[in-house]
Amino acid sequence: MSDLELLKRIVQIKSTGTNAVLATVIRTKGSTPRKVGAKMIIYADGTIAGTIGGGCGEGEVIEIAMHVIAAKMSIQHTVDLTAGLFYEDGGICGGIQVVFIEPLH
Repeated sequence: MSDLELLKRIVQIKSTGTNAVLATVIRTKGSTPRKVGAKMIIYADGTIAGTIGGGCGEGEVIEIAMHVIAAKMSIQHTVDLTAGLFYEDGGICGGIQVVFIEPLH
């Protein structure tokens, strides 16, 4: 998702009062699917726009995003991929991503 598309979606979310969060990778270490600056919007219904890397790490962030939406409070979450998780597409990650998850209200 381009920066322009991201900004358009954020403006739309704010203007319509939609419940959503913005997840941003703020730090990485080792082999991670996406690097610092990767962003993803997670809506209250579980749909997403953008990606922070896919797989179970992204699923973990989506789950936490639901709590952030309910609490309306930002959180910093560490996604630990050091177990060397293998993905269905044959990829492997072995690093850590720190993700900042903030409500868009």
